[in-house]
Amino acid sequence: MSTMIPARQFSNLRLADVLTSSLAAIRGEPNPLGLPAVAAAVVVLADGLGVNALRARAGHARYLSARLNKPDIIDGVFPATTAAGIATLTTGVEPGQHGLVGYQVLDAAGDRIVNQLTGWDDGMQPATWQRAPTVFTQAADAGVPSFAIGPKRFVDSGFTRAVLRGATYVAAESIADRFVAARGILAAEPSALIYLYVAELDVAAHAHGWESGRWLAQLESLDSEVARFAADLTADQGLLLTADHGVIDVPQTKHVLFDTVAALVTGVRHIGGDPRCLQLYLDPRQTEMTADSLADAWRAVEGDRAWVYTREEAVAAGLYGRVADDVLSRIGDVLVAARKGVAYYDSRPANQSSRSMIGQHGSLTDDELRVPLIRSGAFSR
Repeated sequence: MSTMIPARQFSNLRLADVLTSSLAAIRGEPNPLGLPAVAAAVVVLADGLGVNALRARAGHARYLSARLNKPDIIDGVFPATTAAGIATLTTGVEPGQHGLVGYQVLDAAGDRIVNQLTGWDDGMQPATWQRAPTVFTQAADAGVPSFAIGPKRFVDSGFTRAVLRGATYVAAESIADRFVAARGILAAEPSALIYLYVAELDVAAHAHGWESGRWLAQLESLDSEVARFAADLTADQGLLLTADHGVIDVPQTKHVLFDTVAALVTGVRHIGGDPRCLQLYLDPRQTEMTADSLADAWRAVEGDRAWVYTREEAVAAGLYGRVADDVLSRIGDVLVAARKGVAYYDSRPANQSSRSMIGQHGSLTDDELRVPLIRSGAFSR
């Protein structure tokens, strides 16, 4: 049976290059993005701002869309989810190296599924679970002060300690407040690397959809704040804006309750990932199903709506980049990546609150993977 694996070619420019190139520019070094030497660099991460959505609402984001050059459209990472994307941005390495290979993944030592955004505990230490040094620690080694600006609720989260270690966290609640904080840092520090996180688009998309008025209002707010901030940059200060992933809207009528087909869950002990990119982990004590036979079962039922991989196929295809040996067990035995406008849910758990989510992401489609790289200030083309 055909494996139906997509031969996707990822873009030459990578999300992993954005923050690393910014630090190189501060140090006056050559870098993959070709950024010129600067005294200070600001990198804005707009969570959930996909290229296709930005283009579709270009009239409401005139500053950003006017600077959306075709050569600067890049791919995020697989899975197209926040934990993997932000970790790749802030470490400069692929998910297979930093280890955050999905939203919810298997902690084999604890025989449990862990949430890599909110599930940090004593069994999942930020300093070791996220395996790579951050760009901020590299900046400190080079004598460059670095700062991370975001909402107060994230100031000491496990995820923050995993992916932002080495940066001074500056709490600021609104989008406008975060740009005010960035201005203050630039005024106080002659040389600095600044990461500014914008969560609002992703939050609005999950709750209301990216086609909603709520999402559009957040896009307009971001666009105006970036334009105002960029206008005040000096000749030796550069600004980049990118995203971790895009979003598609999936109505409940397009939810696939996969557990209602017995063959799709036979032998499965744990279910992780996202609704648009399931990671299925087999029970090692059973012999009824192998990764290959489970993948074949999924292809027979869902092959027209999803790409289905075994772990070995996904790793061989380079979807996670180079994969470290101790990261392999975190990747599902079988991966189910939606290629049509559906989301996969298990109807067995009592808590079905996640099914109220409209905006979805995680898979390999252009809507989810392709993100902008907007250049302003000294980084303008």
